[in-house]
Amino acid sequence: MSDALINGLAGAGGGIIAQLLTYPLQTVNTRQQTERDLKREKKKLGTFEHMCQVVKQEGWERLYGGLAPSLAGTAASQGVYYYFYQVFRNQAEAAALAQRKKGLGDGSVGMFSSLLVAALAGSVNVLMTNPIWVIVTRMQTHKKMPKHQVSESPSSDAEALVAVEPRPYGTFNTIQDVYDEAGVTGFWKGVIPTLIMVSNPSMQFMLYETMLTKLKKRRALKGSNNVTAWETFLLGAVAKLGATVTTYPLLVVKSRLQAKQVTTGDKRQQYKGTLDAILKMIRYEGLYGFYKGMSTKIVQSVLAAAVLFMIKEELVKGAKLLLSNATSSKVKSKLS
Repeated sequence: MSDALINGLAGAGGGIIAQLLTYPLQTVNTRQQTERDLKREKKKLGTFEHMCQVVKQEGWERLYGGLAPSLAGTAASQGVYYYFYQVFRNQAEAAALAQRKKGLGDGSVGMFSSLLVAALAGSVNVLMTNPIWVIVTRMQTHKKMPKHQVSESPSSDAEALVAVEPRPYGTFNTIQDVYDEAGVTGFWKGVIPTLIMVSNPSMQFMLYETMLTKLKKRRALKGSNNVTAWETFLLGAVAKLGATVTTYPLLVVKSRLQAKQVTTGDKRQQYKGTLDAILKMIRYEGLYGFYKGMSTKIVQSVLAAAVLFMIKEELVKGAKLLLSNATSSKVKSKLS
């Protein structure tokens, strides 16, 4: 089994576990990003308050809206990303060694090369999996709409506000909804800011690889090359924090474009494309609009990335150990 396949499978497994642990935070964050209170009249809710509001008004299940396609998307995204990351990384390492033989460089992959490798892997991932994330965003932002029902009691004129689901909104309903709205191209909404956001995982992995390499070098000086799961967790958290703060505005624009578009009413909330969304957000919401829900995202993404890195590295170590033991057993059986 190749290193690329091992890393791809390990990345998929780590991504699924991280997604399961942090999904309610992701749902709340997506809703915060897509809120369009142009006059800022709504009270700003904290992460926990927003979560409680969803549970109270719509039930626990709404915190897990779109979980099934999200898990499939996470497995696909992490698998595709790590597979191609390792493929491109191997090529970069081979190129660095070739340069070293020519007397150029020390044979290691530099920071710029690491950034390029991560960017290429991220671009392939975005183009292949964007339709899944359009579906997930639609399902996360789908709400039970309030419906006015007049009380049947003749002595009361009060109206009760009852939360109702207009129709089932499962995966297939969402796919049909996206297709009816914009055809096949609708599944690639938000792909431009998402491609630009490739810089997020690129920065994340550049920071992670750089810190990990330095840590291993320090350990090597002490006669050890072992990095613990806890240290990997912390490195992943720090790397993701730096990348998230830098690229968050693009994530908000992407979510706005992928959510169900307003086709009637206030044209200030209708987005024709990436540039139109950015200009309208600047004009009507200011810089505040680009950072909605950032505190929630930092908690969710940092925790998810840290868990993912920790589990992925442990799975890779376990897989390589199993393969090594299997190879040793075969060699011993042949010798005997």
